[in-house]
Amino acid sequence: MRASAAANWPPLRRFIVGEWRLGRFMARRRSTAWLYEFLRFGVKQGWACLFGGFAVASMIATYRLYPANAPLARYDFLLLCMIAVQLALLASRLETVDEAKVIVIYHVVGTVMEIFKTSMGSWIYPEPSLFRIGGVPLFTGFMYSCIGSYLCRAWRLFDFRFERHPSRSALIALSIAIYLNFFAHHFVVDLRVLLFVVAALVFGRTTIYFKVWADYRSMPLPLGLVLVSSFIWFAENIGTYTRIWLYPSQQHAWALVSPAKFGSWFLLLIISYTLVSLVNAPRATLEPEVAKVASGEAERQAA
Repeated sequence: MRASAAANWPPLRRFIVGEWRLGRFMARRRSTAWLYEFLRFGVKQGWACLFGGFAVASMIATYRLYPANAPLARYDFLLLCMIAVQLALLASRLETVDEAKVIVIYHVVGTVMEIFKTSMGSWIYPEPSLFRIGGVPLFTGFMYSCIGSYLCRAWRLFDFRFERHPSRSALIALSIAIYLNFFAHHFVVDLRVLLFVVAALVFGRTTIYFKVWADYRSMPLPLGLVLVSSFIWFAENIGTYTRIWLYPSQQHAWALVSPAKFGSWFLLLIISYTLVSLVNAPRATLEPEVAKVASGEAERQAA
């Protein structure tokens, strides 16, 4: 039995042996093996989205149920909820210290950008709040942290391995350029197109290997970043629909967030990816069974 990623979270360790036995049973037939791997992928993704899923659920629940005349503003209630969840996850060891570090760092990075962007009128937070800096409620930094939390958890759950991964210096330089451009494009030429080109050059040859069950699957890393960006854009639409924040075009009536924002999230995701890669050092595909994309036969024979 190979090491399980569930061992990273102590409350899950008790299920490792049982899950391994279930996997052996499901592996007896090709059809059930495929179904089990598919379900396993969904469960892992759900676990990786634990913090972000709570944030989205909180936005929807408070939009529908939070009293308009409550003594505590909705944004402040959300801040207290996110802090409570953060502490509960750490206390129950459902979140690791490294994941918490990423959340704190990205909270600061996101809040600084939020303060600037709202001051420039890029978007607004339409409701009042007590805990805020300028026009930015303090809970908003947690929305950015959800991205870092997802990447950090997914990295361990799927045991990411890489071929031709960019150097750490290249990632840091690109991320700094992206972050500065989010500020500078209000005053000088927007270098976004150039940043897309540089990102394609930096990540273009990188392949990511991820283990859903017994064997590693693979895809180009840029494709993986695009897929994650699409889900972030979808979550952003939920955020604006529930009036957590609004773009100027949405202040009179809600409308779908512009697809152009997808590019912004792709670039912002690169910053998140860089921060997480500083915590989880990218590992190369050193083992032969990692480098190949197998059907699972080798693991079933070993069992």
